Amino acid sequence: MEKKGYKNFVAVDTGGNHLTVLASKNGQVFSVCLPDCAMKHSVSVMPAVDAALQKADLRLEECDFFSAVVGAGSFTGIRIGISIVKGFCLAFGKPALPVTSFEVLAYNAIDGGVSGKVLTLVDALHDAYYACGFEGDKVVFEPAYLTEEEVLALVAEGYTLCACSPLPIEEKARVEYFSPAKGLEKAVAALAEKERFGELTALYVRKSSAEINKGQV
Repeated sequence: MEKKGYKNFVAVDTGGNHLTVLASKNGQVFSVCLPDCAMKHSVSVMPAVDAALQKADLRLEECDFFSAVVGAGSFTGIRIGISIVKGFCLAFGKPALPVTSFEVLAYNAIDGGVSGKVLTLVDALHDAYYACGFEGDKVVFEPAYLTEEEVLALVAEGYTLCACSPLPIEEKARVEYFSPAKGLEKAVAALAEKERFGELTALYVRKSSAEINKGQV
């Protein structure tokens, strides 16, 4: 059976300090990216969606599917993006495409010609990182919460570090930085081609601070 050509979509990434919205019409992708949007996702995301739709001259009902980055990243930001995209899917009867923050970086690395094993990193603060290892588009190191020392040990094993935002660890190891918008575009296109549609379930690599503190009471 011939696969359907998925040309029209909206994708949202609210998992990090940045905010990225993509709108694709007939395969042409338009982006809105706010680089410093921490703690502002809830008030910024819908205006960004509207701006991207206007750039693409696209209506939500024309979309073949909707996509959201499901983590790892900001607990609150992830929930915001997932809730909005779930609402779009329900309102227009379209499938959802979950994408991880790690896949955004992995497809960026592929497009950027980075060879060998890459360790995709998201800042978890306090000299710790959410990490996932890839070789091409294949996961070779499962998502984990790592200390700086653990990340450096993987660098010593031959991993190239990749990220979307500046990381403290760059003082001790080289980090390849990529555009979150371009990576999201590449990841969504590849995963839609594979028809990896499904539930939008948040990827929490570790418990939230509230859950950790509750366990200590």
